[in-house]
Amino acid sequence: MILALDIGSSSVRAGLYSREAQPEQGLNARRIYDLSTTADGGAEVQADFLFELVCQAIDEVLLKGESSSEEIDAVAISTFWHNMLGLDSAQEPLTPVYSWADTRSTRAAEQLKRLLSEESCHARTGTVFHPSFLPAKLLWLRESHPQVWKRTARWMSFGEYLLLKLFGETVCSISMASGTGLLDQFRCCWDEEILNVLSLSPERLSPLSDFHTSLQSLRVIYASRWPRLRSVPWFPALGDGACSNIGSGCFDSKRVALMVGTSGAMRVCLNREPSVIPPGLWCYHVDRRRFLMGGALSNGGILFEWLHETLRVEDNPEALEQMISAQSPTAHGLTVLPFLAGERSPGWKGHARAAIVGLSLHTRPVEILRAGLESVAYRFAKIASLLKKAVPDSVEIVASGGALLKSPAWTQIMADVIGQPMITSAVAEASSRGAALLALEAMKIISDFNQLPNPVGHIYLPDPKKHEIYANAMNRQDELYELLVNQMSSSTIQN
Repeated sequence: MILALDIGSSSVRAGLYSREAQPEQGLNARRIYDLSTTADGGAEVQADFLFELVCQAIDEVLLKGESSSEEIDAVAISTFWHNMLGLDSAQEPLTPVYSWADTRSTRAAEQLKRLLSEESCHARTGTVFHPSFLPAKLLWLRESHPQVWKRTARWMSFGEYLLLKLFGETVCSISMASGTGLLDQFRCCWDEEILNVLSLSPERLSPLSDFHTSLQSLRVIYASRWPRLRSVPWFPALGDGACSNIGSGCFDSKRVALMVGTSGAMRVCLNREPSVIPPGLWCYHVDRRRFLMGGALSNGGILFEWLHETLRVEDNPEALEQMISAQSPTAHGLTVLPFLAGERSPGWKGHARAAIVGLSLHTRPVEILRAGLESVAYRFAKIASLLKKAVPDSVEIVASGGALLKSPAWTQIMADVIGQPMITSAVAEASSRGAALLALEAMKIISDFNQLPNPVGHIYLPDPKKHEIYANAMNRQDELYELLVNQMSSSTIQN
């Protein structure tokens, strides 16, 4: 069996998978947590708190599975992309783990645009200058917290810190490095030009490794705690988006994955080097030979949750679904910008904030909620259009993620807005399963992901008439975006 750890931005999961990448029923665990947020845009979690949640999840799974005669042959890890923390010379955390949702480095991102050519850096690193990526975060910390910067011996992601705590050494996978904004995607090495501007030497980052390199022999304290894991290989942490694509069956250019969890993303896996990275999109790695192209939204399920809680809409999920479905497209007359946590794809305006226009005395809370769900779908439609131009052979969209799959009404809205059929994934935990699949491949237990079934669920067909209505609503959102985001960008950043 494979023990898969999935460390996301709102929960930690652990579960056992068979040689066929099937979850072992009942042999799983989950720990939920919240990022700490601040009024100035902070979104963080303490590293050792998160580490303890991982340990607790492993404890629970091993306890549940102690009667099983099956051996655990490896540990695979999926972690949320674009996170970062700093360690001192004693390898103790000096900073919290900064999430992709932390926007305090917005001004630093604008500063980078003046120091470097964003276009050429995007062509090399696959990322733009935005607070979700590490260059802006590092520059912000260097200038805002100089003492922390000087004392920090190493910068790394939480997945690297996890291995460091467990083994006393660590590596950074090409997958995790590719989401930092610091990696030359095509040479698979840290980007010299960006490091020079940041005054950051490569020695302050982790050594790079492909996924197939593993660590073994846990430190004594953890070998005693988990005897079944004492000498098994632990593979380096991979980006959760890459794992989600693989786990949901979107491991070639024919299938596009649309995922809505806390955040959201639309991604296609390429088994070749892309000839160009289109503006508005990013490009990362699954491993050294596989690329992942797409776009990401900071506001996915988190918007649904915020609107539901803030507006105090119906608590019964079935009743709420009926209320949402009963409304006609855009009949509420509202136009929404869903940027509670800033914007990522395709405009990459980190300073952007949410707005609701068109409210009246007649507006009901559920109408605001429905308008918010439609607004997220419009942002996905823009990513879908860019992806279709870049990867024209993509023919299917597979939907995954708990926030989307628990709402058939929202899934139907997505299909109607984008104008393509939406196939729901029947994989309960796509990121976790993807990590397990990649471990099975690395161990040569499987050689082709097509050997195994990739279960799907319901197909949502788009309604052409509703698609036309939504196209007009998208134009209204574009007008509001131009007015409130593009026109106000300079003054917002300066203030």
